[in-house]
Amino acid sequence: MIQKNAWVQIQKTILEPSQRATHLPEETKKVPLLMWVKGHLMEPADVGSSVKIKTLTGRIESGILVCENPSYMHTYGAFVPEILQIDQIVKTKLFGGDSDE
Repeated sequence: MIQKNAWVQIQKTILEPSQRATHLPEETKKVPLLMWVKGHLMEPADVGSSVKIKTLTGRIESGILVCENPSYMHTYGAFVPEILQIDQIVKTKLFGGDSDE
Protein backbone atom coordinates (compact mmCIF):
# COMPACT_ATOMS: atom_id res chain seq x y z
CA MET A 1 0.00 0.00 0.00
CA ILE A 2 1.40 3.38 -1.02
CA GLN A 3 0.64 6.15 1.44
CA LYS A 4 -1.20 9.41 0.82
CA ASN A 5 1.06 12.26 -0.41
CA ALA A 6 3.70 9.85 -1.76
CA TRP A 7 5.35 10.95 -5.03
CA VAL A 8 3.93 8.64 -7.71
CA GLN A 9 3.40 8.20 -11.43
CA ILE A 10 0.10 7.37 -13.09
CA GLN A 11 -0.82 6.25 -16.59
CA LYS A 12 -3.86 7.71 -18.28
CA THR A 13 -5.47 6.86 -21.62
CA ILE A 14 -6.01 10.04 -23.65
CA LEU A 15 -7.45 8.47 -26.82
CA GLU A 16 -8.67 4.95 -27.54
CA PRO A 17 -7.58 3.43 -30.88
CA SER A 18 -11.00 4.20 -32.40
CA GLN A 19 -10.53 7.89 -31.53
CA ARG A 20 -7.08 8.27 -33.13
CA ALA A 21 -6.58 10.41 -36.25
CA THR A 22 -7.08 8.58 -39.53
CA HIS A 23 -3.84 9.84 -41.14
CA LEU A 24 -1.59 8.08 -38.58
CA PRO A 25 0.48 5.03 -39.56
CA GLU A 26 -1.47 1.76 -39.13
CA GLU A 27 0.67 0.51 -36.23
CA THR A 28 0.09 3.80 -34.38
CA LYS A 29 -3.67 3.81 -34.95
CA LYS A 30 -3.96 0.34 -33.38
CA VAL A 31 -2.86 1.43 -29.90
CA PRO A 32 -4.26 3.97 -27.44
CA LEU A 33 -2.56 7.33 -26.89
CA LEU A 34 -1.20 7.17 -23.34
CA MET A 35 0.04 9.84 -20.94
CA TRP A 36 2.18 9.41 -17.84
CA VAL A 37 1.92 12.03 -15.09
CA LYS A 38 3.78 12.46 -11.79
CA GLY A 39 2.32 13.95 -8.64
CA HIS A 40 1.35 13.43 -5.02
CA LEU A 41 -1.08 10.60 -4.29
CA MET A 42 -4.32 11.95 -2.83
CA GLU A 43 -5.40 8.73 -1.04
CA PRO A 44 -3.54 5.53 -0.07
CA ALA A 45 -3.60 2.97 -2.90
CA ASP A 46 -1.92 -0.06 -4.42
CA VAL A 47 -0.05 -0.16 -7.74
CA GLY A 48 -2.53 -0.96 -10.50
CA SER A 49 -5.50 0.77 -8.89
CA SER A 50 -7.36 3.83 -10.17
CA VAL A 51 -6.22 6.93 -8.26
CA LYS A 52 -6.13 10.71 -8.22
CA ILE A 53 -2.93 12.73 -7.88
CA LYS A 54 -2.10 16.41 -7.48
CA THR A 55 0.68 17.58 -9.79
CA LEU A 56 3.30 20.16 -8.89
CA THR A 57 1.29 22.72 -10.85
CA GLY A 58 -1.80 21.97 -8.77
CA ARG A 59 -3.75 20.01 -11.40
CA ILE A 60 -5.77 17.02 -10.28
CA GLU A 61 -5.28 14.03 -12.61
CA SER A 62 -6.69 10.53 -12.44
CA GLY A 63 -5.31 7.31 -13.86
CA ILE A 64 -3.82 3.93 -13.03
CA LEU A 65 -1.09 3.99 -10.37
CA VAL A 66 2.14 2.81 -12.02
CA CYS A 67 4.84 3.30 -9.37
CA GLU A 68 6.04 5.15 -6.31
CA ASN A 69 9.08 7.45 -6.45
CA PRO A 70 9.45 7.29 -10.25
CA SER A 71 12.92 7.95 -11.58
CA TYR A 72 13.98 9.88 -14.65
CA MET A 73 15.18 7.51 -17.35
CA HIS A 74 16.35 9.74 -20.19
CA THR A 75 18.45 8.13 -22.85
CA TYR A 76 19.70 8.95 -26.30
CA GLY A 77 19.68 5.28 -27.26
CA ALA A 78 22.37 2.67 -27.70
CA PHE A 79 25.95 3.46 -28.68
CA VAL A 80 26.36 4.01 -32.44
CA PRO A 81 29.96 3.40 -33.61
CA GLU A 82 29.46 5.58 -36.71
CA ILE A 83 28.81 8.61 -34.48
CA LEU A 84 32.25 8.17 -32.92
CA GLN A 85 33.80 8.10 -36.39
CA ILE A 86 31.88 11.24 -37.39
CA ASP A 87 33.11 12.96 -34.21
CA GLN A 88 36.72 12.16 -35.09
CA ILE A 89 36.30 13.33 -38.70
CA VAL A 90 34.69 16.62 -37.67
CA LYS A 91 37.34 17.36 -35.04
CA THR A 92 40.11 16.63 -37.54
CA LYS A 93 38.52 18.95 -40.12
CA LEU A 94 37.87 21.72 -37.58
CA PHE A 95 41.04 21.55 -35.52
CA GLY A 96 43.49 19.64 -37.71
CA GLY A 97 45.51 16.60 -36.72
CA ASP A 98 44.70 14.34 -33.80
CA SER A 99 42.45 15.70 -31.08
CA ASP A 100 41.66 13.98 -27.78
CA GLU A 101 39.01 16.46 -26.71
